[in-house]
Amino acid sequence: MQNKKWNSLPILDFSKYSGAVTERENFLEELREVSRELGFFYLTGHGIDTELPELLLKNSREFFALPIEEKLSIEMIHSPHFRGYSRIGAERTLGLPDWREQLDVGAELSPVSDPDISPHWTILQGPNQWPDRLPEFKKIVLRYQKEVTNLAIRLVHAFSSALGQEPSVFDPILGAKAHQLMKVIRYPGRESTNSDQGVGAHKDGGFVTVLLQDEQAGLEVEYENGWIQVPPIPGTFVINIGELLELASNGYLRATVHRALVPSSGTDRISVGFFYSARLDANVPLLHLPEHLQKEIRGLTQDPNNPLFYEVGKNLLKSRFRSHPDVAQRYHSKLLDSVL
Repeated sequence: MQNKKWNSLPILDFSKYSGAVTERENFLEELREVSRELGFFYLTGHGIDTELPELLLKNSREFFALPIEEKLSIEMIHSPHFRGYSRIGAERTLGLPDWREQLDVGAELSPVSDPDISPHWTILQGPNQWPDRLPEFKKIVLRYQKEVTNLAIRLVHAFSSALGQEPSVFDPILGAKAHQLMKVIRYPGRESTNSDQGVGAHKDGGFVTVLLQDEQAGLEVEYENGWIQVPPIPGTFVINIGELLELASNGYLRATVHRALVPSSGTDRISVGFFYSARLDANVPLLHLPEHLQKEIRGLTQDPNNPLFYEVGKNLLKSRFRSHPDVAQRYHSKLLDSVL
């Protein structure tokens, strides 16, 4: 598959990772080549019953259909931990507003008792905000969160194996305290927006992203001199490499720029992104790849406007401050200069 030119994302069957030796080896070769050259693919054979993603999408629509005052009662500006609802245009990418509304959910944890004497990134730890009117929504989101966390861990193990490492090489910086973020998102139709930017061109910051899409298209992946459209395929997730995995592989695997466009007039689009990272107190290890893979290392992406750090908490805190400057200014103004 090397040097292949893609005009669509390939489909990988994750069940082959647990297959016979030859089937597993072929899968790992395919995973390695696709992830190095493109950084995105559809995933089947993931082991998650399709009933749960469908239930999540249905209940997400019910959440977004709530009166605006109810959604604003759990607006992110009420959370120093960057959790909760964001109205259309509240989040920014490349300095411009993203035309989507969303709910940001992380691991349900107690806040740090005294963040003033703790590392800055501890402010990301804390409770979520939930709508009072939809108690089932919370249960479904947390159930999905658990299932997709297990999938993300298995994917990290597979990427490790594809890079010639022990599957467990990253386990010391993952585990129960690995940072995670889930975004339940609605993109309104074009008649409701001021631009085509559902979310601007960007890279994801963690290890791996697992994306669930409804029936509406909108995601696009940058490749060579153009954009590849990523229409929904029922029963699949879209998987992509995050910046931490690029760092760990010294750029052998590449976090790829992508964006979401606003859907056509008279429609909207629901998607759920799950971003799996590492412990906030961890440093990403630099892997020593086998000699035949080292020859193919291209080095890290160098973006002066978005420097990458091996310190996980530093990387993720920078991303949150940039995306939600209103929350950062309200609760963490003293940290703005040091973080950004």
